[in-house]
Amino acid sequence: MFDKFYNLTGLPFLLTPDTRFFFGSAGHSRAIAHLVYGLSQQEGFIVITGEVGAGKTTLTEQLWSQLDRNTYVVARVVTTQVSGDDLLRLAMANFGLGDTPGTDKSTLLRRFEHMVRDQRKQGRRCLLVIDEVQNLSLAAMEELRMLSNITVDGRASVQTILLGQPQFRPILASKDWEQLRQRVLASYHLGPLTAEETRGYIQHRLRTVDWHDDPVWDDAAFAAVHHNTGGIPRRINTLCSRVLLFGALEETHTITGTMVDGTAEELNRDLGAGLEPAPRPISEDRDDLVRRIEALERRAFRQEQVFNRVLDLLESNAAGRV
Repeated sequence: MFDKFYNLTGLPFLLTPDTRFFFGSAGHSRAIAHLVYGLSQQEGFIVITGEVGAGKTTLTEQLWSQLDRNTYVVARVVTTQVSGDDLLRLAMANFGLGDTPGTDKSTLLRRFEHMVRDQRKQGRRCLLVIDEVQNLSLAAMEELRMLSNITVDGRASVQTILLGQPQFRPILASKDWEQLRQRVLASYHLGPLTAEETRGYIQHRLRTVDWHDDPVWDDAAFAAVHHNTGGIPRRINTLCSRVLLFGALEETHTITGTMVDGTAEELNRDLGAGLEPAPRPISEDRDDLVRRIEALERRAFRQEQVFNRVLDLLESNAAGRV
């Protein structure tokens, strides 16, 4: 809805990774450099960690857009709370290998080796990406390490990128993971955006959908976004989408710090149950209660506006299909 109000050609803050919106912050650029370096070694493991929503998936999508698809065949495993055998089967399935129920592991490994040998003959390298790696058991990681032992003509057959949350770093540093750790050729931790980068990130995503300073964002608005999100891209997207919706409902063409702070507070109430403190008794602070009631009334009014706009949009779409 707000995209039409502000004459944007698309939604700038969708949560789905899209390489059109990739923003090369200092951290993301360094992470890409580590990935490229690791791939150039043609063996071993590459580890990228970061907070939830830091942009690890977007990072790998950006990398794929730069890779020669005639050189790499890529498989991605997202479900990681699985056993070692199941992880092997998932990896094979994502490489396009069929699996007959009850097939023993030695047969699976032979099929896998034949697959990578065939890819090598065609000049392609196999790249396996494991997401949410902090959830993997030691047994599952051993399966990955065993896959890295498979060689074709004296060269490693598979290279693996491990994506995980910060808690994976101490796991990897533990004694039990020594053998895998020795095979890590590149590792990088993706931190949050700085205040300046947050501003650039917001402007970049807006310009990608033909934003021409409508709405105008004042300096305090950018600062408020960084303060309320900690510079985490996914949080920035969630907050900015709601801010633009609020701006469209209020029919304003200026985004202020006060608007951002108010929207962030509303998001905390909507998405963080129990975060809002209980109201004090009237006898303690009558004025505070009045302010709370007024805030609830404004919130209810905005929600009613959203509901009515959605109904109008649905009716418009339905009419267009008739």
